[in-house]
Amino acid sequence: MLKISIVIPSYCRPKDLARCLDALKQQKRPADEVLVVVRDTDTETQAFIQTFNPEFLPLRTATVKVSGVVAAMNVGMDAACGDIIAFTDDDAAPHTDWLERMEAHFLSDSNIGGVGGRDWVYHGTKLEEGEREIVGQVQWFGRVIGGHHLGVGEAREVDVIKGVNMSFRRSAIAQMHFDPRMRGTGAQVHFELAFSLALKRAGWKLIYDPKVAVDHFPAQRFDEDQRNKFNDIALLNAVHNETLVLLENLPSTRRTAFVFWATLVGTRDAPGLLQWLRFLPKEGSLAGQKLVASLRGRSQAWETWQQSK
Repeated sequence: MLKISIVIPSYCRPKDLARCLDALKQQKRPADEVLVVVRDTDTETQAFIQTFNPEFLPLRTATVKVSGVVAAMNVGMDAACGDIIAFTDDDAAPHTDWLERMEAHFLSDSNIGGVGGRDWVYHGTKLEEGEREIVGQVQWFGRVIGGHHLGVGEAREVDVIKGVNMSFRRSAIAQMHFDPRMRGTGAQVHFELAFSLALKRAGWKLIYDPKVAVDHFPAQRFDEDQRNKFNDIALLNAVHNETLVLLENLPSTRRTAFVFWATLVGTRDAPGLLQWLRFLPKEGSLAGQKLVASLRGRSQAWETWQQSK
């Protein structure tokens, strides 16, 4: 049997964290270690941990002094003792067979470096519905397909797994850390894309299994990224992060195709010129704001990439 550590970055959401920890108490395959990473200024979470009853849960904490999920996850990864290090968010509640199913994949194939699964997203009490066969893929020209929260079907190999529900073999990530160049003061969107593609490039398999599942209750964020509310800085940061990752991980021909596609077409969330024209009649000036933030994010990522070479 492998030793499994669970790392949970948490910031000022004690009620969500309580639900997450209570779910971990119900695991059929108990965790060997549960590590909550707390910001040094987060007195609210610190006070909650002191009063929480850890019965049946091997709970301990680690402190991070830098803002952002990347720093918290790196602190947790360095402090964790397990052969497998699983990550989830404080606003998630893993299903009772989460660790059991996850461990079975790692035991089945020594070439599997990471395992992830579905996060069933709840907006209040309403479950977000939908099904997708294709999730966690990077198309040849660099378009990233997510959809982890809607995945159905059998377990399969993917290019990227999602931060709220992911785990890694210690021997696969021994020399790795989450990329501190990811921009943002909180969520630092696409950090898992960088980590996943680096692991794939090193020759490891990543498995997505919809049955390795957590319930996800997206909670309040305390940074510029407010999920469904537009913020030009949050969009610029997200586009910068995604672009930097793809510039570093795509081979030259695919990298060139990505640059042209991202500039001329793009996506609804990170528009290029054609997507801007598509949404201009409906969104008006908002479409223009998205285009400017997107193109600035692409440009600044190019500069970051050049400086890092």
